[in-house]
Amino acid sequence: MLHQFLVLFFLCFNVVAHLFTSSALGEVITCSNIVPLKNRRYNISLTDFGGVGDGRTLNTKAFGEAIYQIQHMGREGGALLYIPPGVYLTESFNLTSRMTLYLAPGAVIKATQVTHNWPLVAPLPSYGRGRELPGGRYMSFIHGDGVNDVVITGENGTIDGQGDIWWNMWRKRTLQFTRPSLLELVNSTNIIISNVILINSPFWNLHPVYCSNVVVRFVTILAPHDSPNTDGIDPDSSSNVCIEDSYISTGDDLVAVKSGWDEYGIAYGRPSSDITIRRVNGTTPFSGIAVGSETSGGVENVLAEHINLCNMGVGIHIKTDSGRGGLIKNITVSDVYIENARKGIKISGDVGGHPDDKFDPKALPIVKDITIKNVRGVKVLQAGLIQGLRNAPFTDICLSGINFLGVKGTTRSPWKCSDVFGSSHQVSPWPCSELTSNQPGSCANHSQV
Repeated sequence: MLHQFLVLFFLCFNVVAHLFTSSALGEVITCSNIVPLKNRRYNISLTDFGGVGDGRTLNTKAFGEAIYQIQHMGREGGALLYIPPGVYLTESFNLTSRMTLYLAPGAVIKATQVTHNWPLVAPLPSYGRGRELPGGRYMSFIHGDGVNDVVITGENGTIDGQGDIWWNMWRKRTLQFTRPSLLELVNSTNIIISNVILINSPFWNLHPVYCSNVVVRFVTILAPHDSPNTDGIDPDSSSNVCIEDSYISTGDDLVAVKSGWDEYGIAYGRPSSDITIRRVNGTTPFSGIAVGSETSGGVENVLAEHINLCNMGVGIHIKTDSGRGGLIKNITVSDVYIENARKGIKISGDVGGHPDDKFDPKALPIVKDITIKNVRGVKVLQAGLIQGLRNAPFTDICLSGINFLGVKGTTRSPWKCSDVFGSSHQVSPWPCSELTSNQPGSCANHSQV
């Protein structure tokens, strides 16, 4: 399966690779210095604790004992847990602080498909319940709560969630609780995830929530396009997050910035802020770069740049709903190539369900200061749909240097807009009248570079 995805990647993106090379960009900017990579004082191997990589032996005890030892090694330097080549079947397990989980070439950490005794955890307070069903939720396959200084890396080893059993339960409506993410970090700081492959997540792949200082680099995330809700990376009520140099192909949004759900997210009140997404390539039937739809704690200061998207539902999608509340502001998306998409850009105020009937329909989101510039698209059926809310129109929407081409032999759908105010500069096809004003701070100040 991995080979098929990589072939698709090169077919989709080789025609535009020159747009995003180091020579085209000048010096390649990274944010790896957000979390300095530390050398560990001790190195241990899973096989030291009875780990067997035959794909059949259950290694839950081995992981538990190895991580317990790291937890009790003291605070000086921490330890690296080495996973040798092989397939290590295990139940879900918890990480600890000051550890590096290192996957050798050919190493696979594979989730068991025995689900009846999968551990449960409490719902996130900013969601009030499981995302799919009321009550708690199944713990992620690899989980960290309140940890600091954790690195998950290696030489492109694989973490396999074996999610098809969970997807089938979702389709048959036999789930009792919300499905587990593949990798979730809660209330954690100083996290690096790099040079690993994540496949077949039961639910969202990588979910840092209530975290700060998180770097995700050189990661490949794969799930079938018909796998339900397998978002790639979802920074959630988190700050100072960098996602870069990665490839994602999943059954839902590639990257979605979130911050809680309706009245629960409003009450928790923790925004997502200072999020950087750069040099991410991918394909999905849903959205490429997304904000939302759960944005009740607010989302601000997001930069997404140098993005390649192929075979998409929507290329760039900012989404919220009445009852969400929250402030979405200062979102910049630039230097994007989109090929074969239903919509190039969508900014919408009517997306997403509600956790229960306790939400306040008068809690309207505020969406402002959205800049989308230097975007090129081919085979894009509709350039854009921007639909604000009647009592909370979206303001200061800036479109600059955008060129969408349709499918040869067909008529492109025009832009559609309502309850939005903004401006545009060098946009083709020409956008709707709501975006052609020449107001102060117009897109002429953000012209193509």
